[in-house]
Amino acid sequence: MTPVADLTDPVPGGRPGDVERATALTGELSGKGVHGIVLSYVDTAGVGRVKTIPTAKLASAAAWGVGMSPVFDTFLANDSIVSTDVLGSPDGDLRLYPDLGRLVVLAGQPGWAWAPVDRITQEGERHPGCTRTFLRTLVAEAERRHGITFQAAVEIEWAVGQGPAAAGEFVPAVSGPAYGAIRQVELSDCTADLLAALAAQDVDVDQLHPEYAAGQFEISVGALDPVAAADRSVLVRQTIRAVAQRHGFVVSFAPAVLAQGVGNGGHLHLSAWRDGTNLHSGGAGRYGMTPEAESFAAGILRRLPALTALTAPSPASYLRLKPSQWAGVFTAWGRERREAAVRIVTGTLGLRDQAANLEVKPVDLAANPYLALGGVIAAGLDGIASAAGLPEESAGDPARLTMEEAKARDVRRLPTSLTEAVTEFRADDVLRDALGPVLADAVVAVREGEVAAVDGWDPERIAAAYRWKY
Repeated sequence: MTPVADLTDPVPGGRPGDVERATALTGELSGKGVHGIVLSYVDTAGVGRVKTIPTAKLASAAAWGVGMSPVFDTFLANDSIVSTDVLGSPDGDLRLYPDLGRLVVLAGQPGWAWAPVDRITQEGERHPGCTRTFLRTLVAEAERRHGITFQAAVEIEWAVGQGPAAAGEFVPAVSGPAYGAIRQVELSDCTADLLAALAAQDVDVDQLHPEYAAGQFEISVGALDPVAAADRSVLVRQTIRAVAQRHGFVVSFAPAVLAQGVGNGGHLHLSAWRDGTNLHSGGAGRYGMTPEAESFAAGILRRLPALTALTAPSPASYLRLKPSQWAGVFTAWGRERREAAVRIVTGTLGLRDQAANLEVKPVDLAANPYLALGGVIAAGLDGIASAAGLPEESAGDPARLTMEEAKARDVRRLPTSLTEAVTEFRADDVLRDALGPVLADAVVAVREGEVAAVDGWDPERIAAAYRWKY
């Protein structure tokens, strides 16, 4: 069965049927040797945080949640804390509620299961800083108001190092060339175990291959609804890390493992659907897009400068976002154009009605996937609402356009620093309104805190500071 996220709000006492379901799951999990459950969420800085419970406490967690301080909404990647007018205090409590439909036995971590959580207040209300709740609410509203659903996937790139590395250094675990067969052989046992673990967790893998940078690999997985896709991104990274550790390796999903060269991306793939029909295929627009699909892409392009505060949220992100490195650092689009920030993927002939989608490239894995997907969807929906038009397509490398050509195509350079990205985000009412004031202010406070934490640092020191945070 295809995993689907529960789009309903948790409630004190449990969602209807959840306590009974959790009780049954407890017996099943215990029979499989599962002793504990990882309750997983991602903070505003993009760091995965957890609480764990004994398997026997699953029914209690489904009914009444598990306590967690709201202060984590304003944690930085270095674990220091900033604040807003409502967040950052040591006071108060939230309840973490597991989504039982997304609970998975961790094949790479024997004895453990994993589940993503939504967070509500002790009064049973949605926590406005919960990014999973933000995305869950957004996609439910899109279907209710517009009749549109989405399919999404997050590409995952990571660097494999010899471990444990001395003094935080990165030493590549493989020596072969980019995309090379040598790398595949050198890491064959580990990647075979990874594929086996993901299959056991019902994660359908499309591709797993060596990538460009030192020690780098990439995995592409099947598309799901956006909330489940974000969950899957977190789960896959948890699995990669666990399997690598069992083989004596360390892994980094940081945007820039080293200060120079190509970094790790987390490209988003997204398609909009209505009544079972893919809006990115079979239409009268360019490359088979429907008018709504073109406006959806145009809305994303229009807001990319502000979106980078969500999709490239670390100072290290801007070591990766460089021209002519397939990172998509200009507001350009095109079919199968890998330097374009928004790449139109039509799929091969015969599969286009299912495979056509958009790829958003200026995204890395420091991004909270719920925030990144939610922001991109909000931008696209605004494009549909305003019937935004796509500018002229850009061929080749946008960095080579003349000033006149770039102006004619509305091609602009994306922010070159996190400070610039925050300035763009502050000025974007559509994105701030979509997030709501509490979450939007948390984004600004955390991003500004990250900037202040590395003020005056050179690229090498910045890369080292974030190398093992994601």
